[in-house]
Amino acid sequence: MKAFNILVTGGAGFIGSNLVERLLNQKNKVTVLDNFSTGSKKNIQPFLGQTNFRLLEGDIRDLKSCNEACKGMDYVFHQAALGSVPRSINDPVTTAEVNELGFVKMLVAARDSKVKRFVYACSSSTYGDSTALPKVENNIGRPLSPYAITKFTNELYAENFSRLYGVETIGLRYFNVFGRRQNPNGAYAAVIPKFCLALMAHQAPVINGDGTFSRDFCYIDNVIQANQLAAKTTNSSAINQVFNVACGGRITLEHLVNSLVRELSQFDRNIADIKAKYGPKRKGDVPHSQADISKATRLLGYQPSHYFEDGIREAAAWYYENLR
Repeated sequence: MKAFNILVTGGAGFIGSNLVERLLNQKNKVTVLDNFSTGSKKNIQPFLGQTNFRLLEGDIRDLKSCNEACKGMDYVFHQAALGSVPRSINDPVTTAEVNELGFVKMLVAARDSKVKRFVYACSSSTYGDSTALPKVENNIGRPLSPYAITKFTNELYAENFSRLYGVETIGLRYFNVFGRRQNPNGAYAAVIPKFCLALMAHQAPVINGDGTFSRDFCYIDNVIQANQLAAKTTNSSAINQVFNVACGGRITLEHLVNSLVRELSQFDRNIADIKAKYGPKRKGDVPHSQADISKATRLLGYQPSHYFEDGIREAAAWYYENLR
């Protein structure tokens, strides 16, 4: 992508800031809309002096902010949301307000500004209690958390706006994204940076459950690729569809810890002998998750550039350099 006007909501977050960086490097004009409830100004600090970058501090629950952000945009990458299954269980109201009402207001603003395409972040949590593996886009179960409900509702709204108003949308169901700039702190920190922080402090990481739960961990560069493919595809069969974004594999949490120990011990030999501890299972967690990525490959041309071991190698090096 080059020389477009692009809005990234949640652009100060983990995924959003990585997407912003790539878009700026490609000579696009990028606007970020963020209220910094979960994102960090540190993530976008390197961009603030660039002439092609604009920051709007605002909330997607405010229609005026959404309209201002969408005005004159060619594409919208909607990354803003309140993530985390546990957070949604503890506070379902705020999760619904941000993820559902904020999503609808962004769709309305995108419609009224006549953006070319609205690419939005979905979630693998939509598959809920479905036990089928791998996960295929048209076969979902019942949601297991308020967060999962909000992300599925987003898909319904996107489809509805496409039919009613002609808004071109593409949804991307992310599977356990990890990589540079992912926050290791707080009650709702993602598991990989949280494990890294513990290991670098010479503490045992705590696995929820017995370590056999598995996930389709997906490196950040794969997600950036999928977003750009979704925005620029000319394949009419891909428009107004939802796609899995993952690697198509399955890594147990025990394997994850062992891989992190191996990679981080290259920088600090004291990490090599650290073993994980095991705690209770989390409410709302699904035991196993693995994506079928054939639809994204067929219709978008998506092909992961980083499988798990490649991604974890790069991520561990970044965490060690930046989180100590």
